[in-house]
Amino acid sequence: MAPVLEKQLTGAAGQGDNNKEDEEGQNLWTSILSEVSTSSSSKLPSGKNILVFGEDGSGKTTLMAKLQGAEHNKKGRGLEYLYLSVHDEDRDDLTRCNVWILDGDLYHKGLLKFAVTPQSLPDCLAVLVADMSRPWTIMESLQKWASVLRDHVDKLKIPPEDLREMEQRMVKAFQEYTEPEDATPSSPRRAPTSGEDEAIVLPLGDNTLTHNLGIPVLIVCTKCDAISVLEKEHDFRDEHFDFIQSCIRRFSLQYGAGLIYTSVKEEKNLDLLYKYIVHKLYDFQFASPALVVEKDAVFIPSGWDNEKKIGILHENLTTVRPEDPFEDFIIKPPVRKLVHDKEINAEEEQVFLMKQQSLLAKQPATPTRGATESPGRPASGSPRPAGRAVQSSATTSPMASVKKPDPNMKGAANEGVLANFFNSLLSKKTGSPGSPGTGAVGAGVQGSAKKTGQKPGLTDVQAELDRMTRKPDPVVSANNVPPTENEA
Repeated sequence: MAPVLEKQLTGAAGQGDNNKEDEEGQNLWTSILSEVSTSSSSKLPSGKNILVFGEDGSGKTTLMAKLQGAEHNKKGRGLEYLYLSVHDEDRDDLTRCNVWILDGDLYHKGLLKFAVTPQSLPDCLAVLVADMSRPWTIMESLQKWASVLRDHVDKLKIPPEDLREMEQRMVKAFQEYTEPEDATPSSPRRAPTSGEDEAIVLPLGDNTLTHNLGIPVLIVCTKCDAISVLEKEHDFRDEHFDFIQSCIRRFSLQYGAGLIYTSVKEEKNLDLLYKYIVHKLYDFQFASPALVVEKDAVFIPSGWDNEKKIGILHENLTTVRPEDPFEDFIIKPPVRKLVHDKEINAEEEQVFLMKQQSLLAKQPATPTRGATESPGRPASGSPRPAGRAVQSSATTSPMASVKKPDPNMKGAANEGVLANFFNSLLSKKTGSPGSPGTGAVGAGVQGSAKKTGQKPGLTDVQAELDRMTRKPDPVVSANNVPPTENEA
């Protein structure tokens, strides 16, 4: 009897221990499952998208490649794709954020259907890129690409209740913005969830979120290092940049967008841009306040700005009013061509000569010696016909055809010397001992040779030229008429 009772008591105790172990095992599995479910819900979501819009050459691809940490020198067409690696150090989690860059040509806007669908729209962030090196194109570019995005969202035909929920989420995020604390984390971390009752809701302004797209929008001004170039080369002043910032900030209020000035060349505000993007998409902690002091490093988060703060910029405007058209004050400067860059093409030689010939033909004709010569003398003025005329007369000496030069005329003495020289040469070449017409010429030459005691030759001609140069021969041919002034 006693052993049976002891056995029963022992069995009951063993059964209780087994039940206790089963309960502990069940609690362990429950805790594991809850931990897994908690960790899975806290993982970084995948499928987030960044849509980048901007003109060709605005630097949108270079900017996103810099955020990616890669040197991107290739330029694509249509719709480019990149991705950003997002790391959560608290939970040691890593994910990828898709980046879609639309081409600057409006022809390719239809490709947005491959990047944005009705299902993926709530997980999108729109980035509108403006080129600060060409500030006169900023407002036109922002309005153009914002309208492209708005038209595409309308074509998605999202149910009205879903779209209204997205718009209300944007209004709530704008109203609940608060100034961050001074402590800035070294790396992006998930923001802790807080009670909704703690948020302070402020009313929206009249010009705030009038174009609510249901997704966060960020305006990025690239190439802000060109501000100094605009000041030096195109006479831009602080008033110009204040007016530009005022117009962009008023545009940003309409879409509830943030604004940031960046420079890839000087690596300015790039880290800040990355932190703000992951803050808007993944709800990471963000502790950077607004920056409005430096004109080339402005940062205004969504929800911070209002019309009153923008009015501070209007106090510095003296030559323009805030409501003036943007293009009337920010004017594209004229193109200044450098002198050494201008290429000078040489003219064809024949074309140049023909032009000179036509210019000479247009000048008034000056009277020449041939126009007033006597009928007995050829118009060419060549000394050869004069020599032949001398040979036809046996009683005329070679020097007889030479006219007395007019001392008042320029070059008259030189012409007389040349005429005597050529006449003497012609007399020697054409005259012969047997010819009747050369007797006087031969006698003259022989006479001069006897006087000098030398044989007739070139030395006689030289002596004759020297004599005539010293004293012109006044002999005039009896057979010819008196020379006129032009003939001499």
